[in-house]
Amino acid sequence: MSQLSSPEQADREILSLIDLERYPIADMESPGGRAFVERCARHMKEHGWCSLDGFIRPEALQELAGEATELLPGAAQLTITRNIYGHAADAGLPAGNPARHEISHNALQLADDQIGTDTLVKRLYHCAVLTEFVARVQGKSRLFVSGDEFQALNIVALQPGEWQGWHYDHDECVVTLLLQSADAGGEFLFLPNCRTRETEDTEMVERLIGGDTSAATSFGRSAGTLTMFRGEFSLHGVSRVEGTRPRITAIFTYDDVPNRVSTDDINIRIYGERVERILNERA
Repeated sequence: MSQLSSPEQADREILSLIDLERYPIADMESPGGRAFVERCARHMKEHGWCSLDGFIRPEALQELAGEATELLPGAAQLTITRNIYGHAADAGLPAGNPARHEISHNALQLADDQIGTDTLVKRLYHCAVLTEFVARVQGKSRLFVSGDEFQALNIVALQPGEWQGWHYDHDECVVTLLLQSADAGGEFLFLPNCRTRETEDTEMVERLIGGDTSAATSFGRSAGTLTMFRGEFSLHGVSRVEGTRPRITAIFTYDDVPNRVSTDDINIRIYGERVERILNERA
C-alpha cells in the first residue's frame, strides 16, 4: 500500500477531531457517506441551514476550546457599529430601507491573521475534506477557503450580557463551530433566505430589526455543533448571553471565487483600529 502524501496525512490527522461514525465525511463516496451528504444537502435546500450536533468528538472539543481560550487574551474588545450590510448606516434613506438602521454589538474577536497556521482550528478550517463536504451540502461544484486575510477564519467570544447584532455576511457559504456554549441565552437566530443578489424581503427584514422575531429561526446547539447556512442571504444574529461564562464560536468562511477579498472599509468597520493601522501602513 502506498503511503499517504503529506496533505492527505494532514487531513487524516485533523479529521480525527470529528465524530466520523456519526458524520462520515471522510468517505463521502461510500453508500453511507453519500446518503449522509444527500440528507444534509436536502435539509440545506429545504430550510436554508444544516446543523450537526456533536460534530466534534468530546475530547477533541476540549482541545479546541482550550486553544481558543488561550488565544482570546490577544483579541480586541470591539464595538462593531454598522448597518446590516456591513456599511455605515444612512438615516437619510427612505423609511422601509433597512440600510437606515445602525446595528451595534460588543465582542472579543480574533481575525484570521491572529490565529496561527499550526492551531487545530485553522488546520480544521483548511482541511480539504471539510471544504469539499461544505461545498456538497451548499450545492456548489467547488468551494475555497476565503481569501480575505482578516475574515477567513474568526473566533468570537460573547461575554455575559453581550449579543451579536443583526447582519448579513459578505460570503454566501458560512460555517460556525460552537466551541463553548453559554450557561443560558446566546441563541443563534436567523431569517433564512430572506434575500437574493437581486431582491430582498425588506418588509420582513424591517420587522425583524424592529424586534419582531416571530419569523426568525432558532434551534438549540450544544458545544461541538457545526452549523452551515447561507450567511450572505440570511439575516442573522445571536441573542444576549446569560450566566457566567462566554459563548465562543469559530466562524469558517468559504467562497466559490478563489482569493476574493473584502473592502478595506468593511474590514475596518468589523475589526477596528488594529486593522485600520495595518491597512494605513501599507498605503
